[in-house]
Amino acid sequence: MPRFTFDRPTDFVDAAREMADSGRPTLARLLAEEAADRTPDPDAAARILAEFSGRSLRQED
Repeated sequence: MPRFTFDRPTDFVDAAREMADSGRPTLARLLAEEAADRTPDPDAAARILAEFSGRSLRQED
């Protein structure tokens, strides 16, 4: 079984695209949010989130 590592924001974006392509938009959005959180450039983070529409389902304290 392949082992996946998520070390960079692009890893999360790639996974988000795969989830979106396979009909899993909620998971795609969550992965995109994680990518945006790990992206130091606010403009790039905004572009990531814009690519994966929908509202956040995160539950934060």
